[in-house]
Amino acid sequence: MKICYVVSNIKSERCGTTLVLMKKAHERGHTVYVMNVGGFNFMQGSPICICCKMVPENFDYESEEDFLAKMKTDAIPWKMLDSAELDVMFLRNNPTEETIDRHWAERSGLAFARLVQQQGVLVLNDANSMSHSFIDKLYFEELPELIKPDSLITRDKTAIIDFWEKSGKKIVLKPLEGSGGKNIYLIDEHRSNFNQIIKTLTEKGYIIAQKFLPEVSEGDVRVLVMNGKILEKDGVPAIMRRVNKDESEFRSNVSLGGKTVKAELTPSMERIVALTAPKLIRDGFFFVGLDIVKDKLIEINVMSPGGLYYGGKLGLPEFGDTVIEAIERKVEYKALHKDNFSNKMLATMD
Repeated sequence: MKICYVVSNIKSERCGTTLVLMKKAHERGHTVYVMNVGGFNFMQGSPICICCKMVPENFDYESEEDFLAKMKTDAIPWKMLDSAELDVMFLRNNPTEETIDRHWAERSGLAFARLVQQQGVLVLNDANSMSHSFIDKLYFEELPELIKPDSLITRDKTAIIDFWEKSGKKIVLKPLEGSGGKNIYLIDEHRSNFNQIIKTLTEKGYIIAQKFLPEVSEGDVRVLVMNGKILEKDGVPAIMRRVNKDESEFRSNVSLGGKTVKAELTPSMERIVALTAPKLIRDGFFFVGLDIVKDKLIEINVMSPGGLYYGGKLGLPEFGDTVIEAIERKVEYKALHKDNFSNKMLATMD
């Protein structure tokens, strides 16, 4: 199959899940392309053209890190490709990580991917659903209350104070549109720098306040979900615990110095996935990351979930094979059944 991975910018791409999946697809004999979110080209009456790099058929590399480094060089040229030639387009850019000077990049990838999807190319995750869940923290609020901590979304300072008091005077504040643990604050009984924090966050947009979960001191568990089920290989689930770098830091994001360790799958995690899965399947979300603290889901990542790269460093199975095998089946189903299945249905078809 011909598969193209969309990233924010190949030059700034780091070793992560996208790299793992690109490498696995190439190893399995597929034609693999990578493109920047700014590489779409539209001409009326013609299919979308994409500016991309193709992984050479006989690509010589020593490691995942070397694979990425060589893909970034000018030795592998950019080329224009008719997107209709693709079997799959895998959206792996994260709009919430774009900087102010790249505001154009936040929604353009999804908008163009919807057009590519209309041409008959399988887009993962479903581009229409991704557009609906662009603010993933709002999409998160559509999930059952039973599995989520108490929360409030507002730009009103008074409402936040009321919520803080009702929540035992200990809450977490973060921007509604954000990722990577940036601009997340713990507000306790002292309310240190409260006014400045509110000012900073409201300048960025809406604020989401969540009741503080004491168990977060032990870190959170990233659970990777594929086709509405916990991703696994040889009976081993794709889960890992992200541990805070020290006792003074309640955030466990790897980008902030947190580290990943092996985790045990619990009945609470399985129940959260079971209650989340029907919506993910209905909405065409093939590959999703759930962040869980004890028996509560604290965040959902539908845009560009990660974890495979760090899982590999922990000695977990090579889940990348399982993911690519699932995509191969979808391409086969699409070829055999022609247009009988929508993109959304194919996206989560096992």
